Amino acid sequence: MFFFVCYLAGMPRKARIDSTGALHHIMVHGIEHRQIFHDDVDRDAFVNRLGHVLLETHTDCFAWALIPNHVHLLLRTGLTPITTVMRRLLTGYAIQFNRRHQRHGHVFQNRYKSILCQQDRYLKELVRYIHLNPLRAGIVADHKSLDGFVYGGHCAIMGKRPNDWQNTQYILSLFGQNVFAARRTYMKFMQKGVIKGKISELAGGGLIRSAGGWSAVKTLREANERIKGDERILGDSRFVQEVLESCGQQLERRYLYQANGYDFDWLVNRVAALFALDKYIVTRAGRYPNTVEARSVLCYWAARELGISTLELSKRLRISQPTASQSVKRGGGIVKDKELEMTV
Repeated sequence: MFFFVCYLAGMPRKARIDSTGALHHIMVHGIEHRQIFHDDVDRDAFVNRLGHVLLETHTDCFAWALIPNHVHLLLRTGLTPITTVMRRLLTGYAIQFNRRHQRHGHVFQNRYKSILCQQDRYLKELVRYIHLNPLRAGIVADHKSLDGFVYGGHCAIMGKRPNDWQNTQYILSLFGQNVFAARRTYMKFMQKGVIKGKISELAGGGLIRSAGGWSAVKTLREANERIKGDERILGDSRFVQEVLESCGQQLERRYLYQANGYDFDWLVNRVAALFALDKYIVTRAGRYPNTVEARSVLCYWAARELGISTLELSKRLRISQPTASQSVKRGGGIVKDKELEMTV
């Protein structure tokens, strides 16, 4: 299922593409390329907030790096849309940053860059690309120094500073079954990346980058191969096509729900009927045994099918946003186990 957020500022922008299990390469830049980290206090504040948000939203982090004027993140969407994750992370940090430095106004560029990536094709390359950024930026002297750089995910993979919110186990499993052997293989992979140099297509999506440049695209066209591209996606033509088709199907379903009056109030009645409860019990404040299941299903369908954010759900149900996120996750399991259908 896909989530969409479209920001309009001047010219229309394409909606973000997201789904449960989607892999995102996210780049956040300081406004006017200004520094967003002045010292380790700023960096620690960002890292602490990042870990807190990722754990609460059950979002996987495979790679990350803090550079003075920008951030790279490689995240896999859990049951909370990536737009919600990033809004919580960036808004909270910006408030803290402005308060500490006695300033006002924007900290980040108006819109962070998020590219949906084909995991099986690009995951390892993206991990290397992101973790070598501090070296390319001159923050560390050589690849050995990366082991001690605590403001990037490489040191956690090497076991120097474990982060409970970073999924190092999955990344190491791509390089070997034994942790120590996997780290040796991963380190050799990183060293090859230093020699190989920067791979520009990993910094952006789209067919041109995915295919390996204009020359590769020209070759495909000369061979009469049908190609599909989108700047929001990094992957081969088939992957791009599948993502865009899934997006269209989800949009059609949501429009259909809206046209038939399937709003939050309708959903409350539907869930109440499914669990044989009065509707006021489903939405009442407090944690009651006979309410948890029904409210979890309500949160899951509201978020996944109607596109209601966990922030909005927290307001409607008078619960915290983390509780709303947990309810969405729990509800997904209940719907699957009990084979529940939202519509009759």
